[in-house]
Order: sequence, then structure tokens, then C-alpha cells
Amino acid sequence: MRTVVGVMGGGVASETVVEAAFELGRLIAEAGWVLLNGGRDAGVMRASAAGAHAAGGLVVGVLPDDDTHRASPDIDIAIQTGMGDARNVINVLSSKVVCVLPGGAGTLSEVALALKSGRPVVTLGFPLGDAFAKYYASGRLVDATAPADAVAAVQRFLTEDRS
Repeated sequence: MRTVVGVMGGGVASETVVEAAFELGRLIAEAGWVLLNGGRDAGVMRASAAGAHAAGGLVVGVLPDDDTHRASPDIDIAIQTGMGDARNVINVLSSKVVCVLPGGAGTLSEVALALKSGRPVVTLGFPLGDAFAKYYASGRLVDATAPADAVAAVQRFLTEDRS
């Protein structure tokens, strides 16, 4: 079975974040992992899907809608939930590790859901501070400053999981 790595982040993103999301998506695909994200044609979702697609990777988009009208064109498998933001639970529980780039309340809900469900989280340019101190201390939450560092952290979590 292939490993699924979630990439979560804002639908509105700066150019710097978009570039990082694209590179992260590319590196995830090159590692042979499946990229899963929120599926929409916006921000981190669009950029990470485009990066993975450009590298020949498989991209799964878990859409908030019951149709694909807002889906990124780089999604290979669109899961139409009709659940709105409740689909965040599906995003994190379907991912072995969750990578998180800057975003808003929806992104923070995915972080919280992932950590409460025992999924490791790697932030990229999105340090979460004292509110998540317990998870930093446990080692299940780590910060990365570059896409390659984020992928190295994902690999460490996956290796630990097999031990």
C-alpha cells in the first residue's frame, strides 16, 4: 500500500508560501508518496497538487463540495464529500503524516485533529508556538524551514512508525 502524506494550508497564500507548497508537492511525489490535500483550486491546495502532478505523482483531493466545480485541475482522484469543513477529519485521518503550511482556522483545525488523532505534524513556515508546546515536547510536532527539511522530517516519522 502506498503512503499518503497530507498537505494542508490556506486557500489564500502568499507567493512565498505558494512556491514552498509547489516544491513540497514535487518532493512528496519524488519520494513515491501519494499527496492528499483539500482539493480546491486555490492557495496551498492548488500549488502542492501542481508540484506533485508535475513530478508524476498521484494527487488525492478531499473536496468540501458534493461536486468538482472548485477542484484543482491537478487532482487525480477527487473525493466529493459535501461535508464542508467537516472534511478536515477525512484529510488528517487519511494521511500517515500531515505537513502544514500557513493558513487560517481551517488549517489550525487540521493540525489539532491530526495531533489529537496521533498523526505526526510537520509545519513549514508556520510555527505554532506555546499553544502546542505539549506536542512539540513529545516530538510529534516539528517545524521545518524549507520543503526539503519537511520531507526529511516526514521520512523520519515514517521510519519511526515502522520500528
